[in-house]
Amino acid sequence: MTEFRSLSVDLMERILCLLPIPTLIRASTVCKLWYSIISSSTFSSSSSSLHPWFFLYGLHNTSSKNNQSFAFDPISNLWFRLPSNTSFSNNNTTSAAGFLFTTAPTFSFSPVLSRHISTTSPLHYSRHNPLLGVFYSSHNPNHNRPSFIVVGGVRFIGNLVDIEDRLAVEMYNPDLDSWDICPPLPSDFPTGFSSSSLSSALFKGRFYVFGINSSFVSSFDLESRVWSNVQTLRPPGVSFSFLISCKDRLVLAGICNSQAGSSFNLWRIDEKTMEFSEFAIMPQDLLYSLFDSDEDDKFACLKCVGLGDLIYVFNEDYHKRYPACVCEITTTTQQSGGGKCKWRRVPQLPSPVNKFHQVISFCSTVSLHSILQGRGGDAGAEAYV
Repeated sequence: MTEFRSLSVDLMERILCLLPIPTLIRASTVCKLWYSIISSSTFSSSSSSLHPWFFLYGLHNTSSKNNQSFAFDPISNLWFRLPSNTSFSNNNTTSAAGFLFTTAPTFSFSPVLSRHISTTSPLHYSRHNPLLGVFYSSHNPNHNRPSFIVVGGVRFIGNLVDIEDRLAVEMYNPDLDSWDICPPLPSDFPTGFSSSSLSSALFKGRFYVFGINSSFVSSFDLESRVWSNVQTLRPPGVSFSFLISCKDRLVLAGICNSQAGSSFNLWRIDEKTMEFSEFAIMPQDLLYSLFDSDEDDKFACLKCVGLGDLIYVFNEDYHKRYPACVCEITTTTQQSGGGKCKWRRVPQLPSPVNKFHQVISFCSTVSLHSILQGRGGDAGAEAYV
């Protein structure tokens, strides 16, 4: 048999890309050749883009020492306790497209699982809890540098917030390091803490904003910088739902009430007509395993995030230490709009788990390139997980 060290680099890449990220980080310390392969940006994009991780940042209002951060890798089916990062450990932290952000008092961002932090020029309106999207414009000379869109939130002045002011949308140009003022979110949507009452999805050049309880939806065209008319997107029986951008589709995910009882359903959304078609339902035993009571309002603590082929649903209440499950959307389902999705329970968080006043959850791809470069490579990267 041919020895592994005698294989071509292309074949090595194909073998290594099948490994989970924690194993790859350890493999990168074996030799210089493996490190050069695994740490390259091209390898990172090919090995991790289809398997986004699930992140939980638990925040304690009175003692930052009780803050905790966790990341779940769906390939190895393991949780990892993350080292604390004081720059992204407050209730003004958010995430989008593989980046962590703070928007007040300054606007800073960092690739997820990287310690490299960048700061932009100030927003026109320093704001708290906005919706945020990341995109790459082909019109910019350096279109590999991310542009940002910031929507809603509340004005942040010192330690005070003003929920009455309807803040303008701002878009960041990375080549000029400047923010452009755009029309604000339509008045049908409430002002205030946008990230708690609204969900957002960036899909095919449009930034969608959706009311979790109101079911209002509108989209912002990133080219023309105009909002679409506000519509209502509510399948029969839905009490609340979240809009998610998956690999090739918009997905609506939420609790649906019928004579048979409550269920957690997924609908495919036609972005042109905003019509919906159901394609998956979470198994009842899996849904009720996320709760330990029969209270009527127990579903209100459910949250949902997703990216690529995966949709994560979790209970943000502490009672069972934030239990979660994941749905993998199969290729057959994506092509036909029907078929079965693969649902499974996510393992419990590693103990000890503190009780948090706020839980920030998001789904993100993980860049091996950022981890290895940010940790200086070799054994330092292995210690990260």
